[in-house]
Amino acid sequence: MRVRATIEYMGAAYAGWQMQPDQPSVQSAIEKALETVIGDRVAVESAGRTDSGVHALGQVAAFNLPDGTDLYRLRASLNGLTNDDVSVVHMEAVDESFDPRRDALSRTYEYTIVSGRPRAPMLDDRSWFVYPDLDFDQLGEAAACLIGTHDFSAYRSADCMSESTVRDIFASEWTRDDHVYRYRITGNAFLKQMVRILVGSMVDIQLDKLDLETFRSLLAGGRRVDAGRTAPPEGLILMHVEYPDSA
Repeated sequence: MRVRATIEYMGAAYAGWQMQPDQPSVQSAIEKALETVIGDRVAVESAGRTDSGVHALGQVAAFNLPDGTDLYRLRASLNGLTNDDVSVVHMEAVDESFDPRRDALSRTYEYTIVSGRPRAPMLDDRSWFVYPDLDFDQLGEAAACLIGTHDFSAYRSADCMSESTVRDIFASEWTRDDHVYRYRITGNAFLKQMVRILVGSMVDIQLDKLDLETFRSLLAGGRRVDAGRTAPPEGLILMHVEYPDSA
């Protein structure tokens, strides 16, 4: 029986989604809980390998279970066996060919910045504190540049192993509520640390460490060293993964 699961997690205590030697990961936490319940190792695949410290509200995973497994009871068992910072919120049986990564149409990420005010303790583990107040209109101008098909070679980590650096961006927009800025981006797929580097670069434009024209020109391909900083992981959340059958 092929199962699709939606998983939420706070990433602060984990070295990312993917299993790491001698380090805690969300994947290993789920697999360990499944093995305890099922009595055998269960390999878990995901829609995206979130980095160390990155959170998720809509991570999608898939795995195979014995036919007839009671998914309602299994979900309760998994949530009892994992820490409070991981929650399996939904499970359903799907076609045996379902692949959470290859079948995804798009992924949506959101990044939160607190700016132009003292630190926000209630958001401290889910945001990046940037002291000077940001220019909302300039942020929007930079974000709008990203919509379309571009070569993001300058906006990926130095150790990214992806063969292709071309990605399609369907939506890219900043919103603001008082001094809380949120950036939401939707694309067909993302390179390693791509969203965090884009956010860091847009902030660097604000701090006169990068100019908007360079930011634009690097979307035709370029060197990582010519782009801006990598924003901290705690501000980033994987919000949603879209599939052909998604509501």
